Amino acid sequence: MNTAPRVLDLFSCAGGAATGYHRAGLVVDGCDIADRPHYPFPYHRGDALEYLARLIDTGEIGRYTLVHASPPCQAKAALTVGTNASQGWGGTHEDLVAPTRDLLVRSGLPYVLEQPNGKAEIRKDLTLCGEMFGLGVLRHRNFELGGWATARQAHPRHRGYVRGHRHGVKREGPYVAAYGKGGGKATVPEMQAAMGITWTDVREELTEAIPPAYTHWIGRAFLTCRQEMFA
Repeated sequence: MNTAPRVLDLFSCAGGAATGYHRAGLVVDGCDIADRPHYPFPYHRGDALEYLARLIDTGEIGRYTLVHASPPCQAKAALTVGTNASQGWGGTHEDLVAPTRDLLVRSGLPYVLEQPNGKAEIRKDLTLCGEMFGLGVLRHRNFELGGWATARQAHPRHRGYVRGHRHGVKREGPYVAAYGKGGGKATVPEMQAAMGITWTDVREELTEAIPPAYTHWIGRAFLTCRQEMFA
C-alpha cells in the first residue's frame, strides 16, 4: 500500500500541476469536468466543487493530505480585464474562486489555490514565474496557501521580451507566448518544450497548463513544512 502523502488536484486540466506534485513525491488524484485522456494519473470526471463537497460530506476527504485547486480564471485574468475588455472581446465568465475557497477551508486540509495575474481575489502568498526555473515561458501564477506557509521565492529580472507581436510592435526574446494563435505565438512543440510538458499535444490544454516546475517546488516546500510540523 502506498503511504505517500496524497494530493487532490481539482480543475486538473491535462495535469501540469499534478505532474509537479508527483515529481515532488506526492500521490495524485485529479478531478475535471471535461474528458482528459492525457491526464497521467487517476482522475474523476465531474464538477470539481460538487466532488469536493461530496468527499467532505462522506469523510472520504480524509485520504488526502493536500488539496490543489485551479478554478477557471477567465473572469478576472489580466487578459480579460485588460485587452479583451477594452476591445469589447470575449463573453461572460463565472468566478469560482470564492466558492472554491469556502470548500477548501471546510475540508480542514492544507490547500493551494492558484490563479494567474489579474484581479482574482486571492492572497498572493507565492508568485512564481518561469524565469525562476529557467523555462521558456514567463507564465506568472499566484498561489494562496491555506493551513501552511513557506518563504516566498525571489523574483529574478526577466532576460528579455516575450517573442511576438504586441500592440503593433514585433519583438524577439527568450520567451514564447504560450496562448492564442498567430502574431508570433508559440507552436505546440514550442509550448511543450518551454513548459516541460510532453504528455499532451492539445493546444487548448497547453495554453491553460501550469508548468510542472512550479508545483514540483511547491510540493517539496509543502513536504518540508509538513515534516517540520510533525518533527
